[in-house]
Amino acid sequence: MGTLSVVTIALNEERNIAECLASVHWADELIVVDSGSTDRTMELARQYTSKVLSVEWKGYGATKNHALGQAAGDWVLWLDADERVTPPLADEIKQVIAGNGETSGYSVARRAYFLGRWIKHCGWYPSRVTRLFRRTQGRFSENRVHEQLIVHGSVGALQNDLMHYTDPDLQHYFTKFNRYTSLAAEDMAASGKRFSLPDLLFRPTFLFVKMYFLRLGFLDGIHGFILSVVSAGYVFVKYAKLWELQRNSNSRNG
Repeated sequence: MGTLSVVTIALNEERNIAECLASVHWADELIVVDSGSTDRTMELARQYTSKVLSVEWKGYGATKNHALGQAAGDWVLWLDADERVTPPLADEIKQVIAGNGETSGYSVARRAYFLGRWIKHCGWYPSRVTRLFRRTQGRFSENRVHEQLIVHGSVGALQNDLMHYTDPDLQHYFTKFNRYTSLAAEDMAASGKRFSLPDLLFRPTFLFVKMYFLRLGFLDGIHGFILSVVSAGYVFVKYAKLWELQRNSNSRNG
């Protein structure tokens, strides 16, 4: 039977970390990598595992790869601190790691809780992400934000949902919003992406139409409308920050 390591990174997650780790207390190994929390995150995490490490922030992808390097299990389950594994999903994961199949990883559908409501549309559900994988077959891309897990080999699909308590209020959302849009703009600039006015004008509008109308976000009521608007705003600000980066760079080089 295979062994399982559960790995998460955290920063000021005292509101979430205990419930996250409690949902996977049955795993063989729990690893928490903290990047400078000033609240009780590390104290609470140590109630569930002795493997609570403090490291300098390296960016999302690089920090996750550092955390992955601490794991010893045959399989790794990657969790964000605001996620929870339900008992049915736990049973399904146990069956997978007990088997002898050739599959290298498994995706799971995340059910997102946004501003006090489970979002069923907007393209947010089912939003499948690969989270369970053989330790030797997976590694994260080193993007500054929105990093991806790269799995070598076939990827199957788990049937039970992963619970994602993403944004309890708009203040929490916009705190992430500012940080993520800056990192996304930096990633675009680093990849050679050049700012263009059509991107700024049309991409946010298209995303709103896709989420609210084509992906039936209107069926999620006011929550779906707000989510579609702020998501479009995210795209607008990301491209505006790309323009700002390139303007500042041109000014320095000029």
